[in-house]
Amino acid sequence: MRSPSEAPRFARALVFGAVLLCAACGLVYELALVALGSYLLGNSITQTSIVLSVMVFAMGIGSLAAKRLVGQAASNFALIELALAVIGGTSVIVLYAAFAWWSLYGPALVALAFTIGALIGAEIPLLMTLLQRIRKQDASDAVADLFAADYVGALVGGLAFPFLLLPLFGLLRGTLAVGAVNALVGVALCLWVFRDSFTTWGRRLVGGALAVTLVGLAGLAWFSGKFELSAQQRIYRDPIVVSERSAYQDIVVTSGLDGRDVRLFLNGDLQFSTLDEYRYHEALVAPAMNGPRTKVLVLGGGDGLAARRVLEYPGVEKVTLVDLDPAVVDLARTRPEFVAANADAMDDPRLTYRAADAFTWLRTQNETFDAIVVDFPDADDVATAKLYSQEIYGLMNRALAPGGRMVVQSGSPFFAREAYWTTEATLRRAGFATTPYHVDVPSFGDWGFHLATRSSTPPSLTLPDDAPAQRFVTQDVLRAAAVFPPDRGRMPVKPSTLLSPTILDAQKGAYRGY
Repeated sequence: MRSPSEAPRFARALVFGAVLLCAACGLVYELALVALGSYLLGNSITQTSIVLSVMVFAMGIGSLAAKRLVGQAASNFALIELALAVIGGTSVIVLYAAFAWWSLYGPALVALAFTIGALIGAEIPLLMTLLQRIRKQDASDAVADLFAADYVGALVGGLAFPFLLLPLFGLLRGTLAVGAVNALVGVALCLWVFRDSFTTWGRRLVGGALAVTLVGLAGLAWFSGKFELSAQQRIYRDPIVVSERSAYQDIVVTSGLDGRDVRLFLNGDLQFSTLDEYRYHEALVAPAMNGPRTKVLVLGGGDGLAARRVLEYPGVEKVTLVDLDPAVVDLARTRPEFVAANADAMDDPRLTYRAADAFTWLRTQNETFDAIVVDFPDADDVATAKLYSQEIYGLMNRALAPGGRMVVQSGSPFFAREAYWTTEATLRRAGFATTPYHVDVPSFGDWGFHLATRSSTPPSLTLPDDAPAQRFVTQDVLRAAAVFPPDRGRMPVKPSTLLSPTILDAQKGAYRGY
């Protein structure tokens, strides 16, 4: 075995390799905290800001604190890597449990971000000391070499997280696997390159701690499936029948014990309940069908429920459905509960499905449609805010044929009043005349829509004479739907754009207290 004094170049190469891998692990821990926050709460900007700012601050604290540890640099570095492996590797489990069982998500996020950041910050002073023990060099050279390896490691971790870890292992098992790598690399470096810094008992203790850490992380990985299901079930009222993570979102389907109330949740937000979805989808589709409807565009609505209502109308010859996530469409086509609810609409020969981002798809096509049904999820993060922007409504204006009608689901004028009227202001800025309306959907509460046309006068809110039988919508219902009480009425708001997504600010605080 070669010691540092016998092969300084080889020893330095091992140190820089360990720095690279440990830096990659540290960045993965950061990204995992951000990703979980986005899955659970949806506000990716807030989650990213909290995690990064707290971690960078803590790195400075950890770096200062590490000055007292340089006397036993090798053993302390090994202990820090073991602590990082345990805390960082289990961070997703701890944070998920804090959210599901204890309602302590915010404090747990800050505590984890600070602890992980402090441990990462303590690495650099110890590594500088260890490098100088291998071979003395100017401080500037040592810092340049060390940070070069650290930054390359950050690149490796940043690319491995979305393209390797998430697809292969998922968020929970992925962070556990990274913790195992972190522990193995950090301890192996110390016990191999700096073994002379340890007594025989010291090596045995550190080696034993490594073994316990790896076994513990492996055990948690084996148990992670049951843990995740238990945590999810804690969040949802009814038994979970489907739980999967697609390339785009967390998908959960629950079913009541009698099978009547089947619910779809995307990133924790309810999309529909089979008990009352007909109220929502009839109100969404019927007003847009009172006019030309040979060619209809449905944006969103991968569950097929809006498409079902569209296909029921006479004269509909072609429906193009654009939805980002094929996993939701697959459920709509294969799950018996979904197929029953959407009447097998996804396999209707008149329907064509496009797996694409609606914004990008609208930019790249020149086809026009007689009617457009917009069934996007609420704008509660950056990704969905662009779906309520002036820019995308401008693209829809171009895609809507003369004399055509468009309807946009717009959230609740009661729970999210400002966001609701922001949608109308944005539609009008994009050149549409609008008619707002709202109905009661028990699963959602008071829920609103906007009917829009390219004409200069607001469109009439009427039920087509040849409409199929409706369980909920009638002409009287639509007439009443256009009336807003003072506490839900129009208010002064600014349109939302890509660069100034005012709808995000408007959405903040919605549903608070409910």
